[in-house]
Amino acid sequence: MMRALLFLIPSALLFAQAPLDWAKIDAETLQHFTALVKINSTDPGGSEEPVVKYLKAVLDKEGIESKIFLRENFGNPDIKRPNIVARIKGNGKKKPLLIVGHTDTVNIDPKKWTHPPFSAHREGGYIYGRGTVDDKDNLTAALMSIILIKRQKLALDRDVIFLAEAGEEGATSVGIAYLVSQHYDEIDAEYCLAEGGNVTRTGGRLRNVSVQTTEKLPSGVKLVANGVAGHGSMPLRSNPVVHIAQAVAKVAAWQPPMRLNDTTRAYFERLATVSTPEERDRYNGLLNPDKTDAIQEYLAVNEPRHNSMLRTSISPNIIQAGYRRNVIPSEAEASLDIRALPDEDLPKFYETLKSIINDPAVKIVRDMGSNRPPAKPSGLDNEAFKTIEAVAKKHYPGVPVLPTMSTGATDMAFLRGKGMQCYGVGPMTDSEDGPKGYGAHSDQERILESALYTFVKFHYEVVEQMAGAK
Repeated sequence: MMRALLFLIPSALLFAQAPLDWAKIDAETLQHFTALVKINSTDPGGSEEPVVKYLKAVLDKEGIESKIFLRENFGNPDIKRPNIVARIKGNGKKKPLLIVGHTDTVNIDPKKWTHPPFSAHREGGYIYGRGTVDDKDNLTAALMSIILIKRQKLALDRDVIFLAEAGEEGATSVGIAYLVSQHYDEIDAEYCLAEGGNVTRTGGRLRNVSVQTTEKLPSGVKLVANGVAGHGSMPLRSNPVVHIAQAVAKVAAWQPPMRLNDTTRAYFERLATVSTPEERDRYNGLLNPDKTDAIQEYLAVNEPRHNSMLRTSISPNIIQAGYRRNVIPSEAEASLDIRALPDEDLPKFYETLKSIINDPAVKIVRDMGSNRPPAKPSGLDNEAFKTIEAVAKKHYPGVPVLPTMSTGATDMAFLRGKGMQCYGVGPMTDSEDGPKGYGAHSDQERILESALYTFVKFHYEVVEQMAGAK
């Protein structure tokens, strides 16, 4: 009997996963990350096709089947903007998990870069280059996660779907919008991990882990005023420049009402627990009718991101009028960047905006360029968020996990619009980097190399725990 049991032990051990050699995985992560950063996939100006070719070669080598989806006959036929999807099958007990990174980046002005933007230059523990924190970090983490799942032969309760999408930085019609409308069955999932979150470090000390669970929706408008052209020596009351200037001043002075949702309420409550006493009183006092006006004004001046998280925001960013100093123009316009709360009633909001301006000479013209759909925030009391929170506390110990509403936009809006529960994650970044010009979309974009490796470990463990067979 004992010999029989001993005979069975080796075969049972075959089902145990081999321990991961993270030193080798870090080296492989660096190889893929630097290769991806070195590819010019700027939007506009570059192409995502070389990135997809690289990813497909890596997936093929690992024995992971993939499909390429390309919107044909769109834009410049010489610039290919494909998407690639790969899937590792589970036993089907649960709906799939989708892991996403986008392959395009914003464009660059090469004259402003100290290190060439596609060099993946390593110096002082950092890797420099366009896309290092938006979004080739998430792209690399998702790639490494699906590779490791395959190598580990991980038993899965749900499919894991890898998506590398094109066009996130301004051409969603070739990327997520195209996939959702034409190939949604290829990416349909219960949960999604993508960009939008991060880990904040200030003064060398970790502050919090941010997990994006909802986002504001871009919805710009133009204010347009028309009048009679004339000689500048004879001022006219109909001067459209004056009407636009007055309208912009009224809009800038107006603070749309504060409205918290589940995400922002939890965010400020948790943030208060790790803040200074003065900050804690402010965050906890937001709903105190005796304090809220003064607190909101303080945030508007000193913490504009937090002020934006409280409301639908408006920023007048462009004014255009006239062509020479001595001519009164016949038209003037101002462009407003409106970032709406997820549940904002926009037609009603525009009516309120019209009443605030209160000038029949000024028309409000909607910019229909943004097509991101509204959607409810993703939940905080489900398997996904609880897993992300638990794994974050392991890899980033001693700091709170904050569900966050992005003031910017991501492609998760399209997926949330289909009912998918989506969560934005990201690597550790220093809060000082943005003001110094090292953040996303900057001219010296960079990531701390050690932060990339930790993020890959975090990402893989979240995927492993969410998808692995129980």
